[in-house]
Amino acid sequence: MQTPIPAVQWVGDERGCVRLLDQTLLPTEERTLDCTTVEMVFEAIRSLRVRGAPAIGVAAAYGVIVGCQAKIESPRAEFNAHFEQIVDYLASSRPTAVNLFWALDRMRRVLRALDNVFTSRQVLPRLLSEAQMIETEDRAMCTAMAQHGAPLLANCTGVLTHCNTGGLATAGEGTALAVIIEAARRNSALKVYADETRPLLQGARLTAWELMQRNINVTLICDSMAAWVMKQKRVQAVIVGADRIAANGDAANKIGTYGLSVLAHAHDIPFYVVAPSSTFDLTLPNGNGIPIEERAATEITHGFGRQTAPTDCPVFNPAFDVAPAEKITAIITEQGVISPVTTENVRRGLAHST
Repeated sequence: MQTPIPAVQWVGDERGCVRLLDQTLLPTEERTLDCTTVEMVFEAIRSLRVRGAPAIGVAAAYGVIVGCQAKIESPRAEFNAHFEQIVDYLASSRPTAVNLFWALDRMRRVLRALDNVFTSRQVLPRLLSEAQMIETEDRAMCTAMAQHGAPLLANCTGVLTHCNTGGLATAGEGTALAVIIEAARRNSALKVYADETRPLLQGARLTAWELMQRNINVTLICDSMAAWVMKQKRVQAVIVGADRIAANGDAANKIGTYGLSVLAHAHDIPFYVVAPSSTFDLTLPNGNGIPIEERAATEITHGFGRQTAPTDCPVFNPAFDVAPAEKITAIITEQGVISPVTTENVRRGLAHST
């Protein structure tokens, strides 16, 4: 197995930069991008050079450091005002992944806890330490989720996953994909079906690539083949990630997830969602309030640079949909397994979250 390139990492001290694996070039080219300005970080998040809710959160936290470097010699009042502008700017990069806002809020709390006796030069290393802690904690959460979730796949010979939820989407081995990887360690015969995940093919370009790098048995299918794969009993579970989960357990994830939850329910197949506690948005009682990002029409009409639809054809391109709690068998977090998925059980399952 090759040593994977981290999706996001910090290089250097507080005057360093954010190094990202440019996921828009995978699977045919592995190239890193050193982001030395906050605008570069914003563009990388927006254009999906870095993606996956946890990885976006880590990248945004590091983006704050890059954005504030220009004010390291400025008075604290000027530094603080610039910091708030940077945080608001990064928060506007993508609307659905709650980890983005969670990470930025953590950075904001650190700054506000440091009174003005600290100079701007003294503040920046403390902010970097918090960003690095967010990365370290995410890595630990990936490991914990894998350990909690793997037993649920113990009796499976086949499992279906959607989009990409591995090391490319997190600081560790992933969310749903970390569970699959751990299950495959315990059962080398486990077969993974990865659907393409249109329109940007994160399943084909990223998930299949990650699993093949780890020598895990993976078969790629079109999104529209999922129902038939279930009908033929090729899989005994569906397992996905999430970008935002409401208080009742409704889970927003890459477009196509809602359909898979309905199909799994119709075929009496367990449907699992894997996400860290930072992905929960308890301010929303249910999924109706989750903002759904709509992306450019060209992602569908001109996929990967080639026109595949009539000129000026109207397009609807939501990047996410919401799997309802009643269709989710269990939610796996770093703290354990939430099942059945109800508001009360979500609250109980997150009781130790900070």
